This record gives sequence, structure tokens and C-alpha cells, in this order.
Amino acid sequence: MTTLNLTGTLPAATGRSGLTNALRSEWTKIRSVRSTLWSIGAMAAVAVGLNALINWLTIDRRWAQMVPGERSSVLANPLDNILASPMTVAQFAVAVIGVMAISAEYSTGMVRSTLQAQPRRMTILGAKILVIVGLMLVVGEALSFAAYATGKAVIAPHVPVHLSDPGALRAVIGAGLYIPVLALFSLAAGAILRHTAAAITAVLGIMLVVSNLTQLLPDSWGHHINAYMPMNAGSLVFQQHVAPKQLLTPWQGLGVFAAETAILVVVAAFLMRRRDA
Repeated sequence: MTTLNLTGTLPAATGRSGLTNALRSEWTKIRSVRSTLWSIGAMAAVAVGLNALINWLTIDRRWAQMVPGERSSVLANPLDNILASPMTVAQFAVAVIGVMAISAEYSTGMVRSTLQAQPRRMTILGAKILVIVGLMLVVGEALSFAAYATGKAVIAPHVPVHLSDPGALRAVIGAGLYIPVLALFSLAAGAILRHTAAAITAVLGIMLVVSNLTQLLPDSWGHHINAYMPMNAGSLVFQQHVAPKQLLTPWQGLGVFAAETAILVVVAAFLMRRRDA
């Protein structure tokens, strides 16, 4: 029998795999996935490009043919056309980014490699949250101000719009804040369901179906349920003028959306700790 003799010793271990390394890992993952870049590109195309085209066709070119009622409506709430409408469409791409930030690893089985590299599941979840919220905050604010500037330039010959107008600055900043909250809501849904198609369907179902169906509920309790639905409450923050019948102010609406998202994140964290990969 031959005895193997080691002539050297391994270097001492230094440091440990913590949140900093997890953040680097999650940032590498999210920026290297094609779906992230495509989704952000789709957001920009809708919020800036398509928005400008629609406003040019429906407002700038048609201004002379508009009846007085149409003109009054546009003049009274111009940000509905140049900000609220494009953000409402762009949020679909945000939902996809948020869900896939975590569900893709479960679908491909890559989560097992992630857990081998970093067994602390809450560290992984925390890193994903920080990366997705940070990225979507930057993207959201950039697209919000870009949509405002582009839309303003298109309709400026007929409709004056300024950030100093009542509710304008809050709406522009609020649109950028709504985006990361929605991304986090979607990430939590992805962590709970662990299936990309199911999570995206669930988020879009809440956004498009459930939120609208609650309008059919009778009496004041139906009105309250509708007002406190996540996206209904959160979207108030990027509306320049909120209807008097609304139960929440714009900032209260965003706060309700953030609180509901936080509850969903807690549920996702609990399940992530309890379930096998």
C-alpha cells in the first residue's frame, strides 16, 4: 500500500459567505438573465416610445378636431395621458421581472446550487430583495421622469405641464416608487408558489381580474375592499388627481400596498425556511 504524504498545508479559511457575497451573486444572476433586459426594454418602449406615439396621435394631431369636453379633460389631468396610462401597462413587465428573480431558480433546479453555496436561506432571500428593489427603484424613477419629459414635449404645444402643478411632482416620483414595491410583491409571490407561470398568472390575476371584480361587491364594505386591493391602492400614487370618493390619499395608498407586500414577504420567508428546495 502506498502512503500519500502531503508536502504542504492548505491556507487558513478567511471570512465567510455572507450578505455581501450573496448580493454580488444575485446581482450577477439578475443582470445576466436575458428576460430581465428584455422586460426592462419593454418597459422603456411602452413608457417612453409607445406613450409618445399615442399622445402624438390622440392629442397633438387631433387637438383641432377635439370637442371642448375632450380638451377640458386633457387640460385638467394631463398626467393621466403621459404618465398614469403608460405606467399601468409597464407594470406587467415589472411583475415578470419580480417573479422570475426567484422562480426561475426553482424551475431549473439552480436553487440547490445556490443553497449549497449559501445555506442561510434568509440571507439569500434578503439579497434577492435588496437587488430587485434597488434595480427597480432606479429603473422606475428613470422611466417615470423619462415618460414625463417625453410626453410633456409631445403635448406641450397644446397642453402646458409642469412639475410645479398640483400633484404633478408627487405623481412622477410616486410612479417610480410604485415599481419596486410591485416588483417585491411579485418576487414574494414567486417565492411562495415557486413556479414561474403560476406566480405570473397569480400576480396578473390580482392586478387585472380580482381588483376589478371587487367593484361589483355591494355596499360600503365592497367599496372598502376594492380600495384596499394591492394594486388599486398603490396606483393612486401616480395619479395626478384622485377622485373625491377614494378612501385613501395617494401616499396612504402606497403605504397600504407596501404593508400588504411586507406581509407577503413574511409569508414567503416562513415558507422558504420550512420547505425543501
